[in-house]
Amino acid sequence: MLYLSQLLGMPVEDQQQKRVGKLADVIVPATQDALIQPLALVIEGEEGQRWRVPLTDIEYRPQSLLLRVSREQLAPQPETLSDLEISLAHDVLDKQVIDVERRKVIRVNEVCFDDNWHLLGVDNSNLGLVRRLVPQWLFGSRPPSVSTLVSWQDIELPRRVEPPLEEAAAPEQSFRLSRSPSGQLAELHPADIAEIIQHFTPGEGARIIESLDTETAADTMEEIDTVRQRRILENLQVERAADILETMEPDEAADLLAQLPEERAEELLRMMEPEESEEVQELLEYAPNTAGGLMTPDYIALNQTRTVAEALEVVRTSIREHDVRIAYIYCVEDENQEECHLLGVVSLWDLLVAEPTQLLQDVMETDVISVRTDTDSREVAAIMAKYNLLAVPVVSEEETLQGVVTVDDALDVLLPPEKRRR
Repeated sequence: MLYLSQLLGMPVEDQQQKRVGKLADVIVPATQDALIQPLALVIEGEEGQRWRVPLTDIEYRPQSLLLRVSREQLAPQPETLSDLEISLAHDVLDKQVIDVERRKVIRVNEVCFDDNWHLLGVDNSNLGLVRRLVPQWLFGSRPPSVSTLVSWQDIELPRRVEPPLEEAAAPEQSFRLSRSPSGQLAELHPADIAEIIQHFTPGEGARIIESLDTETAADTMEEIDTVRQRRILENLQVERAADILETMEPDEAADLLAQLPEERAEELLRMMEPEESEEVQELLEYAPNTAGGLMTPDYIALNQTRTVAEALEVVRTSIREHDVRIAYIYCVEDENQEECHLLGVVSLWDLLVAEPTQLLQDVMETDVISVRTDTDSREVAAIMAKYNLLAVPVVSEEETLQGVVTVDDALDVLLPPEKRRR
């Protein structure tokens, strides 16, 4: 097995066994294919010049590397790599990478190849670190444990890049994922991605968010604590931030915007689609520690004269087209009115067992537990716990339906700060 830390600095000789320089880097393709080989090795000359040498032009020997071509045939190494290349010395070794299989961030202490230069993976164990600290002859050729070798196919690699000109004054250097955002990272649950982002700086977290599709990015942002949310949002381009806010749940977007400077929040609201922007602005009128501040406008209100079959079809459409998943149907006199008086509530479970032709008014519960918009958030959570509710309607002083507080938001109120996502 070959180890990157032992290869770096290894002398490189020409056909006459004269020293040309030393190995300075190994360049590999930015893919997750099995058994990939380096695209090239980077040789640093005695005077600091660098050459890019294809792997086929190098012969590995235990104590040195032998050039199969003359010095005159060596091509200079470009100052920057293409988007399809990764520098193992600068982008991987001693850097934090994402172990997608185990859903955590690890530090790379070693990069391992087989004897044919196939890239096997990275070692984040103390053993990999010890190998670099003691002489090779003392350590021997003991390979890393299978349990500590993370396959190259199971990692995502943050890669440093220069920030764009408009962000040149930013205190943090930005980065991008060195692989396609459609890779394994994007396939994780948003809560797992959020947990991973916690280990990176807000600027780096923003680059991870940018690499995801908008829906996954929005779901991930909702799983991140509010303070870090704000700092990540500040590192996003305005257009991208607005797209993500539009896709987030309105109450989550409102909570996030409430943390931003007023000028920045207004700019983002202007960039959002009018319908989504209006919903969020309405929620921003309420104090964050009240039912109004917790509630979401995503609920289903139907006329009490609708049939059970019609109500179930509305639920299906709501899920298919808007991904709004509700536990209750709220019954009103006129569902087309903007301000509706709440007459009753029907749980989804009651709908499933009712006859399709029954009217909602025949199956609805009229003794509705509700809260006012100014009800303290902890009292809201206590009421939901007392009555075992998955959501509670929020009404105005005039008893008109304003929104609902769902159980996940109520739970968030009761959790200690270090356990909260919002």
